[in-house]
Amino acid sequence: MSTTDYQTLKLGTDARGVTRITLAREKTLNAFDEVMITELTAAFTAMAQSPHTRVVVLEASGRAFSAGADLRWMERASKNTHAANLDDARSFARMMQAIYECPKPVIARVQGAAFGGGVGLCCACDLVFSVPEAKFAVSEAKFGILPSVIGPYLHNAVGKRNALRLALTAEQIDATRAMQMGLVHEVVAIEQLDDAIEKAVTQLLSNGPGALGEIKHLFGNLAVAAISDDVRELTAQTIARVRATDEAREGFAAFLAKRPPAWMTQ
Repeated sequence: MSTTDYQTLKLGTDARGVTRITLAREKTLNAFDEVMITELTAAFTAMAQSPHTRVVVLEASGRAFSAGADLRWMERASKNTHAANLDDARSFARMMQAIYECPKPVIARVQGAAFGGGVGLCCACDLVFSVPEAKFAVSEAKFGILPSVIGPYLHNAVGKRNALRLALTAEQIDATRAMQMGLVHEVVAIEQLDDAIEKAVTQLLSNGPGALGEIKHLFGNLAVAAISDDVRELTAQTIARVRATDEAREGFAAFLAKRPPAWMTQ
């Protein structure tokens, strides 16, 4: 799928390898339907495989980041057969997985409200920058449903107790509380938002791209639990494999030679 084929997204990649994926359904507050779900899955799958992309910024046009699932889509799905309804839900789950498991760092630029699945999008990203005015709510219970597909991502981002409170009460919280819970990493005034993201992008680009992918993969497989023999073996196997890669050798050599590594000069 080329960048011109998207109906609900805008895509662009700069010379450094920073790809911006923009949610572009302003009239529905960037709520996602089956089309946007398909397109987001395709976009993140493509970015995962692209040699030209090193960092992804997920952003939105208009006054909201994302109002979550489009209720018209949810209503259509509820009238489907069980098999069709399940296929639809699995498509949503694949979209969340594509964002979360993208081997490139993903930054969420939250310039407005994030409700329901919009919170899920934030939880699937690695870094979240928000304006102070943004509101967040896990609002599914208000419609007689639950945050099922986004539930594991919410749980991982804010912990069980906070996830339960947000899901059970469906309360709106501001960006400061979202940051206190771990949903947001940094709250920045709108006029400083892009500068803050650019600082993070610069930091990410200074690190080995392969190492960043390995970090995401390893940490994605670590649960908040006792450190078992299997986990210790996984970490030992991982570092033994990665420190023998060409990228690691280049990183060691560059440090000892007091020069920038190759990935900063390409």
